[in-house]
Amino acid sequence: MNTKLAVFQEKEIRRIWDAEKGDWWFSIIDIIAVLTEQDDYKKAKSYWTTLKNRLKEEWSQLVTICDQLKMKARDWKNYKTDVLDTKWVLRLIQSIPSKKAEPFKMWLAKVWDERINEIYDPELAIERAISTYRKKWYSEDWIQQRLKSIDIRKELTWEWKERWIKEWKEYAILTNEILKGWSDMTTSEYKNLKWLKKESLKDNMSNLELVFNMLAEVSTTEIMKTKNSEWFKEVKKSSQEWWKVAGNARKELEQKTWKKVILKQNNLKIWKN
Repeated sequence: MNTKLAVFQEKEIRRIWDAEKGDWWFSIIDIIAVLTEQDDYKKAKSYWTTLKNRLKEEWSQLVTICDQLKMKARDWKNYKTDVLDTKWVLRLIQSIPSKKAEPFKMWLAKVWDERINEIYDPELAIERAISTYRKKWYSEDWIQQRLKSIDIRKELTWEWKERWIKEWKEYAILTNEILKGWSDMTTSEYKNLKWLKKESLKDNMSNLELVFNMLAEVSTTEIMKTKNSEWFKEVKKSSQEWWKVAGNARKELEQKTWKKVILKQNNLKIWKN
């Protein structure tokens, strides 16, 4: 499960969607920071520690129902973080005197409602993505390529799930191998080339880079279907030769055009406009 960011009055709140549960998990400390108007993470954490001790003394269910999930922190590393689902976040709000309580409740309801609507009508999610990219001044051609790449990626991850590959680490390893197969670079090397940190690599690819990445992912999906491979090691072994299909095509194009497909250019300037 990946950490997503939601924004309430310019404050970021980390959250993770639980597909099986059908609900969001929210970072408790992030919510406390918003409600107490505290920018210092350590002070917000201290507030939660004090509140948690008080709630324990009151035998509050809120403490026992609290779970922990790994979430990405400001140093880009994943740490175990106390989380609550939507229902219990509302209970948490009641325990914290804040003038932002009611606006936050309304925001929370809106966030949850948007996600549910997108599940039943995926076009809403697509429309929101298009709107976001347009606001960042991406070209219409690029947006269409990016949406297609998302569709291809979904088909690939669906095949992985069907073949008993469900661990996030296994997804990351296979994704890294696919990228390396066509670009001759790992994900970290590719991001370093483009001077990226937490930003999305695909959002900073050119049209041509997206095309070759899609070719590599489509090739991987097709060979899995053809060989009917299962489990992580078997899928990785059977797909290795196909990851190079897009890489060979890239090299041939570069030889004939005398132009590099992979560019150092990123879209950060567009993002800041």
